[in-house]
Parts: sequence; structure tokens; C-alpha cells
Amino acid sequence: MKTQKQLIEKFGNPAVDNITFERKWMTLWHVPEAIGDHIPAIPGKIYLNNLIKERLETTLFALIEADLHSEIKTFDGCFNIRKKRGLETLSLHAFGIAVDLNAAWNQLGKPSTWSNDFIEVWRRNGWECGADWKGRIDAMHFQWDNF
Repeated sequence: MKTQKQLIEKFGNPAVDNITFERKWMTLWHVPEAIGDHIPAIPGKIYLNNLIKERLETTLFALIEADLHSEIKTFDGCFNIRKKRGLETLSLHAFGIAVDLNAAWNQLGKPSTWSNDFIEVWRRNGWECGADWKGRIDAMHFQWDNF
């Protein structure tokens, strides 16, 4: 996992200069119909960091191919300039490189409701899942910081 300093060195600080950050890094992704047809919880458009657009698309198609996509009940956000809950550092959502899914079923600090196969698809595609974290489990959270 990248440190706050590494994130700001890469992207700049979205909390300080949001306009420059968004112009350089963010895009409105028009989700392919084939994803929406299989995963209705995924909205038709997602505002996210350019770096994760292709990776998220590949991962969602991999979930469909593995017949694991039905585990996604809700899409609960991507880009949101904020600090991590209860902490002082910026969330990876502030950089548009994290997505939350099934928040009501995977609350902060609670055990994951995802199948092992579901999480493994994310891992194989380069994502880190908060279900794997020690201490502060956040199973709704999937982040891409492999840049």
C-alpha cells in the first residue's frame, strides 16, 4: 500500500488543488453495457482516476466470466475527497483509485461477506481488498495502488 506522501507525489493533493488534480487524472467512464447487463448495481457512468478505468473494467468482466458478479448488490462510491474514517490521512477515494461495494453487508470492522473466489478475482487483477487487512477490516473497499 502506498503512503500518503507517495500518493501526493504521484497525483498532487486533491484536497488542496482539486481542479488541477481532476483535469489531469480524472475521467467519466461510460461503463460498457455488457457490464451493466450482468451487474445492474454498477452505474452507467463512474467518475474515476484514469489509471483504474481499464483495470476496473477487466476485473468486472473477469467476475462475470467466473460467474461471481451476482455477489455485487450495491455500488457505494469511488471518487470522494475525504480522509479515511477516523484517521487523518486522505482516503484512496480522494485520488479516485478505490471503489466500495456492498457497504451495508461489509461494514468497517466487520467480517467480509464476499466469497474467497470473488476476492481472489480482484487480487489476480492487481487490487487490494480491505477484507485482507489486519486489525481494521474494510471488506467493502477495493483499491488500486499499483502504479
